[in-house]
Amino acid sequence: MSHGWGYEAENGPDTWKLHYPIADGTRQSPIDIATADALYDETLQPLAVQYDPGTSNDIINNGHSVQVDFADDSDSSILTGGPISGTYRLRQFHFHWGACDDRGSEHTMDGTRFAAEMHLVHWNTKYPRFADSTSQPDGLAVIGVFLQIGDDNPQLQKILDALKAIQSKGKQTAFLDFDPSVLLPSSLDYWTYDGSLTTPPLLECVTWIVLKQPITVSSEQMAMFRSLLFTQEGEEPCNMVDNYRPPQPVHDRTVRASFC
Repeated sequence: MSHGWGYEAENGPDTWKLHYPIADGTRQSPIDIATADALYDETLQPLAVQYDPGTSNDIINNGHSVQVDFADDSDSSILTGGPISGTYRLRQFHFHWGACDDRGSEHTMDGTRFAAEMHLVHWNTKYPRFADSTSQPDGLAVIGVFLQIGDDNPQLQKILDALKAIQSKGKQTAFLDFDPSVLLPSSLDYWTYDGSLTTPPLLECVTWIVLKQPITVSSEQMAMFRSLLFTQEGEEPCNMVDNYRPPQPVHDRTVRASFC
């Protein structure tokens, strides 16, 4: 395995605090969403997503996940409304998953784990650029979508078909004309709380928006995600599985709900 952080015993989430002390901070993510404790907030607005398929660029195996990157030099693919103010541009989306179907999501709901979780990462345009926004408490807004085992999800197929070209760490290929809104569930009801990145550097700069309704994925489709490798070409292959951080303490944070 390559040096640096990862998900193995020697470099996994339990070790991250050695190099990133903020891992023990009071605003860390993910968390377990205790639905009975979530407070309905009638002031929360509906989410408004406007994604331009023309802004999708590349799909990448970054050694930790599969990631689709978007052009973010204009307000073509944006998130507004919900718990945020202003305009947030879509930067990328990626997935977390387990070695088997009974785990893989980072957030949990009343202790329930889902097979996978998708994160759509947006940055606040009131700051000059993405890197500047990550240093601000309201710098990023991330939509989390649970993937639940069920029927084949045809909307995932373009992503899955591209995985063959990016099996190893560092591989990437063009990924054009993709509208990620097709991956969202029919209901955009959500929970929201103040949190952090779930991977190093674990910065506490994220407004989390976790959708209540999962989307489906079949066991066969999940197996395709697990065909990716943590390793580069020429290294001993290591399948990309269990690339998720466990829930962190909620501390004194409030989880708000957009629905009763």
